[in-house]
Amino acid sequence: MVIRPVRKDYTFNTHIMTNESAIYDARQLGRGRMLTLGLQHMFAMFGATVLVPVITGLSMSATLLFAGLGTLIFHLCTKFRIPAFLGSSFAFLGGYAAVVSMGGAQGLTAAQSLPYACIGVFTAGIFYFVLAALFAAFGAKKVMRFFPPIVTGPIIIAIGLTLSGSAISSCQQNWWIAILAILIIIVCNIWGKGMIKIIPILLGVLGSYIVAACFGLCDFSAVRDAAWFGLPVQWENTAFAVFKDPNWGLMISAVIAILPISLATTMEHIGDICAISSTTGRNFLAEPGLHRTLMGDGLATMVASLFGAPANTTYGENTGVLNITKVFDPKVVRIAAVFAIILSFCPKFSALISAMPAATIGGVSLVLYGMISAVGVRNIVENKVDFTASRNVIIAALILVLAIGIKYGAGDAVSIGFTSLSGLAIAAIAGVLLNAILPGKDYEFGTNEQGDIAVDFEINRVKDK
Repeated sequence: MVIRPVRKDYTFNTHIMTNESAIYDARQLGRGRMLTLGLQHMFAMFGATVLVPVITGLSMSATLLFAGLGTLIFHLCTKFRIPAFLGSSFAFLGGYAAVVSMGGAQGLTAAQSLPYACIGVFTAGIFYFVLAALFAAFGAKKVMRFFPPIVTGPIIIAIGLTLSGSAISSCQQNWWIAILAILIIIVCNIWGKGMIKIIPILLGVLGSYIVAACFGLCDFSAVRDAAWFGLPVQWENTAFAVFKDPNWGLMISAVIAILPISLATTMEHIGDICAISSTTGRNFLAEPGLHRTLMGDGLATMVASLFGAPANTTYGENTGVLNITKVFDPKVVRIAAVFAIILSFCPKFSALISAMPAATIGGVSLVLYGMISAVGVRNIVENKVDFTASRNVIIAALILVLAIGIKYGAGDAVSIGFTSLSGLAIAAIAGVLLNAILPGKDYEFGTNEQGDIAVDFEINRVKDK
């Protein structure tokens, strides 16, 4: 994993950034080139965005629709100034899996459980609003001291490790196809140039999918039967559907299981905005402000979750495209959003993605889940967390043992009173509370720029040359 370093003339404290000579206006390129650049941005985000519904079982069409609409909502909230694309967030994969498991224990299918998970994601979007208000009122330093790397790092590690079992299960369907996907991703990400380096996930999916199809390992009957045009949202897949006959216990469990994940994703959000600011040479943390970017991300996530789509997050792939093209006009990104919306109305395309073999999904997931855990390790290392301090050892140990132990030792969740909590939820709550109670806090947001942006779930940053 490679992360773009923040330029030396930028700090969180002074909010100074130069490089005003950066190319920003794409109108001089003409409509044809702008449309081409928009397609390129959609192509860059595509591989990772469609992978989330493939893994979770959420609607493919709704995912594309609300990736596009979420991007437009974000641009509206940020005064149309930031060239960011919002796609599916991988950080919530563990939350979706936990809720599906809890629903299965109560006799519900995955399709019946996922709307409850969407309600949990909706509350995570509300947390973005709360945090945005706190940032606006008190500033980043005072707020982030409650979410230090000794809490967020182990939580991120636990997310990847608790998901690893499902990736292995999918790989077992056909290890050769899974290994092919893994090898393509590694080769493209390490040795690829230009756009090849930006889209290793997409190329891994396409390569292994095509090989599997050539060997007759895919069933395309649903693709032949699917219509060319259809509505991307089905009522039974939305969060509203659960209120017809609500399971209040599962609903509360979903909220408690998923809400703590937003502690990590807000750090990811800050890192992404820093990366976009560094790439474009404009300080978006100061103007339009981090409170506006959080509000835009949160609102996009809330709207998407209500209609059965995954949580949204700003995409590193598109930041890489900005770095390559040097065209920073947000209008180009909005063109990509419109393309995603148009594509969401094609059920035949959704069926084509759904026909992907499980082994391909498993191979790609194996890389992604491992990278999530690696990001947690990097978060701890780059913040120089002191593990000679007993408080830090205790916090990290309990987070990891609770999350992983409950997942693989207690059947995904444990019953507490009238509800069930996933290991990840219990671990996150324990970590935040222990950090608040135990003496010896040594983390201050803003003093270590590299550490502050170390939470990032994307695997293909582009180096500065």
